[in-house]
Amino acid sequence: MDEGEHEHDERRGDGARHGEEDGGRQRDGRARTGAAGPEVRPLDGFTVGVTAARRAEELGALLERRGAQVVHAPALRIVPLPDDAELLAATKDLIDRAPDVVIATTAIGFRGWIEAAEGWGLGAALLTRLGAVELLARGPKVKGAIRAAGLTETWSPASESLAEVLDRLLEEGVRGRRVVLQLHGEPLPGFVESLRAGGAEVVGVPVYRWMPPADIGPVDRLLDAAVTRGLDAVTFTSAPAATSLLRRAEERGMRDELLHALRHDVMPACVGPVTALPLEAHEVATYQPERFRLGPLVQLLCQELPHRTRPLTIAGRRLELRGQAVLVDGDLRPVPPAGMALLRALARRPGWVVSRADLLRALPGAGRDEHAVETATARLRSALGAPKLIQTVVKRGYRLALDPRVGAKYGDV
Repeated sequence: MDEGEHEHDERRGDGARHGEEDGGRQRDGRARTGAAGPEVRPLDGFTVGVTAARRAEELGALLERRGAQVVHAPALRIVPLPDDAELLAATKDLIDRAPDVVIATTAIGFRGWIEAAEGWGLGAALLTRLGAVELLARGPKVKGAIRAAGLTETWSPASESLAEVLDRLLEEGVRGRRVVLQLHGEPLPGFVESLRAGGAEVVGVPVYRWMPPADIGPVDRLLDAAVTRGLDAVTFTSAPAATSLLRRAEERGMRDELLHALRHDVMPACVGPVTALPLEAHEVATYQPERFRLGPLVQLLCQELPHRTRPLTIAGRRLELRGQAVLVDGDLRPVPPAGMALLRALARRPGWVVSRADLLRALPGAGRDEHAVETATARLRSALGAPKLIQTVVKRGYRLALDPRVGAKYGDV
């Protein structure tokens, strides 16, 4: 789905679902705590990257309200409609040569098209032309934009799916017909090719175009954070944003590293299936909400990220390792990156001794001095507020003080 078109905050139901609980967690992902302690928000301790250009502040606020640290890196920018010579040329051509069918794909794009035409003095002519052809709307929101312009759509699928629009056109027959398709950020080759194979002339109208961001610095920082596991998730609200991020990673020679991170450690959350296509083309399994809106996208993160952690019982204390923090008996404890690296290395095999040399390799940029392990361990114990959780094994290394009575099993965290 294109950015902004299906990103609406579900203000009813963004928070708790009437206290319903499941297996120790409420349905919105919030961990339950004791009556005396503060409630842990579902995204406390997690860091989420936001690649959106539009409505990024809204998405960031929704995430922060649930506890996330947000890294904002718009992966693209939008060419303003009135400045787009390509759109002006396409609009004049449509007015001069009447098509048989016009397909409106996004509400924001359709509104912008009409506004841009009015700015060029072509608004009345465009509306007259659109009112005289078969006008198809991809879904209810586009239908609303069409009606707000004083027009009436010929037909609109309830599913918001272009596939249903395509099926209708092919069933009717398109041979010899001229079909105008309002594009939404990037070409739709499968859709266009099917129409052309059926004998139609297809004309794309680029109502807005995506360009690389003017400042590439935030994107590079997001990429660095992703490949070093400084992010727990990255959100995508448009296919062009995903494409742009992958392209920048390739330019920097780190595409394979990024793909590995997205496949294994960093959760790729997409607002819908169209947004996910560039990632899935590279065999990245994405997460998508059932409803293609901002609110459900945030809800999805609230459910999935906490469930990706595995609680451990160490020295009688319950630990839950989150992205950049640890829950110790329900108390959120921020931990510096070096400490989290050590803790994850120890937690891969709880109770087993991990040598200083192995822990040194786990430390980011630690060099060869094993004293760095001692320093990081001391800071980790302080951050956890429970020094006895990590035991020193003389001349061997360190271990988590696993409590064998709870029947904990070894395994990756």
